[in-house]
Amino acid sequence: MYIKEPMKIENTSMDIIDGVMGDVDFSEEEMVIAKRMIHTTGDFDYRKIIVFQNDFIAHGKEALKSGIKIFTDTKMAYQGINKPALEKSSCELVYYIDDEDVREKAKEKGTTRSACSLEKAVENGAKGFVIGNAPTALFRLIELTKEGKVSPAFVVGVPVGFVGAAESKEELRKIEVPAISTVGTKGGSNVAASIINALLYMVYPR
Repeated sequence: MYIKEPMKIENTSMDIIDGVMGDVDFSEEEMVIAKRMIHTTGDFDYRKIIVFQNDFIAHGKEALKSGIKIFTDTKMAYQGINKPALEKSSCELVYYIDDEDVREKAKEKGTTRSACSLEKAVENGAKGFVIGNAPTALFRLIELTKEGKVSPAFVVGVPVGFVGAAESKEELRKIEVPAISTVGTKGGSNVAASIINALLYMVYPR
């Protein structure tokens, strides 16, 4: 016998996660996001590596209510964000990684498509940034923020990997923007999407 009902599966998973969260010091809303990240990854280590800064949740919820353009660095993150929940907001979700002009610009500049797609997002007025895969996109966002070319409403900065991922998140934690990040190499597009979904469910309950 096994559980078949989707919501019962999710609720049972959350009950299991609750059982290991006693050794962390999160607010009620921070706990909701942390549990969603753990649920997505099946990795209890996340409870020890999540960093919230500059009232990320409050600013994130307000941004979702106001309706902003939200950039994602990968199609996977884009696909992972719950569309029925997103449709309840007036936000626009975009990703540019596959755009031909981004490809061409990356070749010309000798950099990654991720960094160039981030630049395109800023040029097109994005205010929310969801980065789960590309450290170069996060580094570029930090540079543009320091240059005064963008003032993010919020940043989800959880790129995964061994080259630049941990370092980019360390740099994110040094600037004054509402953000969530992870310490070290862990993260990913699925994690990034889970964070936005958690925020959306707070503002627009299912």
